[in-house]
Amino acid sequence: MPDSPEVSNPSSPVRTIPTDPPAAPAVGIALCLSGGGYRAMLFHLGALWRLNELAYLPKLLRVSSVSGGSIAAGVLGHRWHALGFVNGVATMFQTEIVAPIRALAGKTIDVGDVLRGIFLPGSIGDKVAASYNTLFEHATLQDLPDTPRFVINATNVQSGALWRFSKPYMWDWRVGKVANPTIEIAVAVAASSAFPPVLSPARLHLQPGDFVPGSGVDLQRPPFTEEVFLTDGGVYDNLGLETAWKVYDTILVSDGGGKMAPDPEPHTDWARHALRINEVIDNQVRSLRKRQLIASYKSGQRKGTYWGMRSDIADYPAPHTLPCLSDDTIALAEYPTRLAAVPDATQKRLINWGYAICDAAMRAHVAPESLSPAAFPYADVKVGG
Repeated sequence: MPDSPEVSNPSSPVRTIPTDPPAAPAVGIALCLSGGGYRAMLFHLGALWRLNELAYLPKLLRVSSVSGGSIAAGVLGHRWHALGFVNGVATMFQTEIVAPIRALAGKTIDVGDVLRGIFLPGSIGDKVAASYNTLFEHATLQDLPDTPRFVINATNVQSGALWRFSKPYMWDWRVGKVANPTIEIAVAVAASSAFPPVLSPARLHLQPGDFVPGSGVDLQRPPFTEEVFLTDGGVYDNLGLETAWKVYDTILVSDGGGKMAPDPEPHTDWARHALRINEVIDNQVRSLRKRQLIASYKSGQRKGTYWGMRSDIADYPAPHTLPCLSDDTIALAEYPTRLAAVPDATQKRLINWGYAICDAAMRAHVAPESLSPAAFPYADVKVGG
């Protein structure tokens, strides 16, 4: 099944500019996992839990992710062959997916890796990738499954375009395509989650000969083809939407983005002011992408559904949804965007919320014949405090 506007054959030059209007999408289901640090990672884990129960994981043809969503996607891709699918349901989901993600969520890696990157040899990106390798064990993009295709998205600071990591190729439409890359999954995830300014940039050291000749539109030359500077994929597309929406007709979007609160007295020092500006940019880009997606559903261009941290479960017309009070879910949406240890009870609440809102969205718009769940994954904490 050909991808559009991408080219499935990595030796073929790519000349289509990704911002052009898409051709008619192929029949297939894609899942997009947004950014948002550990908060998003755990929220997406809950959504994946429910999708697994609904037997939707093996129906996916693509999983596109950014930032915190790329951690969850990376684990899913890395462990895909060990999931033990029976009738479409992964029997080893809790062992292979839930356990390692929750173990990582109990560790703080952002502060320590920043300090190690400043004071020890190697970059901050190197330290973050080393921390992620506790999950990925130095596996490379070539260890990912062929189907679904996992696309881990970062932003190329030099070209201003999306840099996508996948098994068939890495690609920036301006710089060019690298076929069959052997980059470690941890490096791809570290680049995708290189939140500016503290974790950014991540760097790739390449050679001009690594690129498919003629595959870049206008920047396929040194220094762009020698050292690539990458930042968080959410800077360009914080829903991970572009590499899925342009290809398939059914788009499922899990949005773990937090709630941006008003700030009557914003900090004026450069570090905290820069973080606040990042929040403003993220909020606006996310809103624009979401409007694009919802408009495509309403117009019939695309099928599927969207669910998010800031959604109201009452807005989804599915029967017998799990009880989730809006005040409780908004409190979870305000949890900080960090790669910092999350308390056990908060982990469970974030997972429960992702599970519940994914269930409501799927049964309202995609799988109305499915039975409602009997309980939350962690019934001892519900969603609220």
